[in-house]
Amino acid sequence: MATTNDLKNGIVLNLDGQLWSVVEFQHVKPGKGGAFVRTKLKNVISGKVVDKTFNAGVKVETANVDRREMTYLYRDGDDFVFMDTQSYEQTHVPAGVVGDAANFMLENQDATVGLHDGTPLFVELPASVVLTIEYTEPGLQGDRSTGGNKPARLETGYEVQVPLFITSGEKIKVDTRDGSYLGRAG
Repeated sequence: MATTNDLKNGIVLNLDGQLWSVVEFQHVKPGKGGAFVRTKLKNVISGKVVDKTFNAGVKVETANVDRREMTYLYRDGDDFVFMDTQSYEQTHVPAGVVGDAANFMLENQDATVGLHDGTPLFVELPASVVLTIEYTEPGLQGDRSTGGNKPARLETGYEVQVPLFITSGEKIKVDTRDGSYLGRAG
């Protein structure tokens, strides 16, 4: 058990038998009345995001989520197979749990897998990853860093928008939260 004063991003709450991860929170102390906490919660299983307000100091049940460093090994049907980097145990994570992270994962890539009673809840990647561009249209003479963007297919099959001067075969940094181009990788 914890109180709403203990909330922080990433903590998982057990509300009415469902697990919700705190995406963001804000303590509000109005001039009149009691303080409260405004939160944005994401359902760990379905991914649905809701806004919920708690009175300050109210007890909330936290879920015991085991965050483990794992390495993505390979895809097995609809499952992604991860290996615990300490125990070398293999865990099958359903594609629905992996979600958008699949767009940025290569074999042997490290990730954090959240488990609750042995059930995988989510996969977290680093904020950015380096991937190779498999194909993009060649740039035209005169293309500079200002101008426009063009689609580029990454080695994972995911498509991102890159500046016109980027070519096939280059390694780029990609933001895993929104799939945006961050720059060339050194």
